[in-house]
Amino acid sequence: MISVAEALARVLALASVMPVERVPLQAACGRWMAEPAVARPFAASAMDGYAVADAAPLGASYHVIGEAGAGHGFAGRVGTGEALRIFTGAPVPAGAVKVVLQEDVTREGDRITIATASANDNIRPLGADFAIGQQVAPKRLGPNDLALLAAMNVAQVAMRRRPVVAIIATGDELVMPGEEPGPDQIIASNSFAIKALAEAVGAEARLLPIARDTEASLRAVFDLAEGADLVVTIGGASVGDHDLVAKVAADLGMERAFYKIAMRPGKPLMAGRLRGVPMLGLPGNPVSAIVCAHLFLLPLLRAMQGDPSPAPQPRHAVLGADVTATGPRAHYMRAVLSTGEGLPRIIPFDQQDSALLTVLCAADALLIRPLGDGMRQAGEMVEYLPL
Repeated sequence: MISVAEALARVLALASVMPVERVPLQAACGRWMAEPAVARPFAASAMDGYAVADAAPLGASYHVIGEAGAGHGFAGRVGTGEALRIFTGAPVPAGAVKVVLQEDVTREGDRITIATASANDNIRPLGADFAIGQQVAPKRLGPNDLALLAAMNVAQVAMRRRPVVAIIATGDELVMPGEEPGPDQIIASNSFAIKALAEAVGAEARLLPIARDTEASLRAVFDLAEGADLVVTIGGASVGDHDLVAKVAADLGMERAFYKIAMRPGKPLMAGRLRGVPMLGLPGNPVSAIVCAHLFLLPLLRAMQGDPSPAPQPRHAVLGADVTATGPRAHYMRAVLSTGEGLPRIIPFDQQDSALLTVLCAADALLIRPLGDGMRQAGEMVEYLPL
């Protein structure tokens, strides 16, 4: 068995960054930029008033030469002794250095006189929010990023293509939700969580038919994964007589990166490359599969989309209860967080059976217990991963 850190390094080594495609801004949320976006801004009036070419001292008089509004700029230039009626958001015309508030002037016909002097120029300068040529570095875009890019006059964005993930649940015991399970069958639940997790980090996930416990069935479903950028199997990766994933994958030419890791839940994890794309073999137990997805699948998908720091980032908390030693495997314990003084407080559940989805649903964190970690007492600082 290898360590969690070594397994993650080998999984990330399988990643190939997705090719670039240009997409409309409205379709870019949640996806990774592949190239910087460049801004094309202008200086704008911050107030309704009059744009003038000097400091607008008290008593100064100006001839009004025109008007500018948001979306309706003034093509000319403001010269000495001239003023341009201007509204909030309008481009500041050439020659203007200040916008005098409309309430600070008196107007008669086409002339204004400064009634109240002010040092404020009331101009949102070029580059106050972003400068001409300023770049937004590649990142995963959220709603606020779309607003900034739109303001930068960016209509299309160079994005990494969404990786396509083929998800294969295996086992004669599985039936789909809505079907009537036999006395020796269970509902296939893991694949729905894995699909949702993959889509949450920007992937396109496809649920393939359940592969039954025969080599022919598994080969047929592997064939349906053709064209995917990543193949994820669930179950069947152990060494029992009916655990055929490793054998069939090997027969199909899989180059195995590793099999088995020193962690719980999730010991029977497998990874490698099959038919030119990464393959990840998740355990069959529900909690094991989902925990391994957080630790290995999601970092792999982030790396495939260009994330420079795809690995999970542990956080710190204060242990709220005593815990026993971990033994020969790292333990990722389902736990709950609560507010503490400074750092949050974390308490693991008493029950950590890898088949208990109810405990996983109640958890909001995974308490990280390193391999060989001794007994820990309440009050000690520990690391965790948020769920």
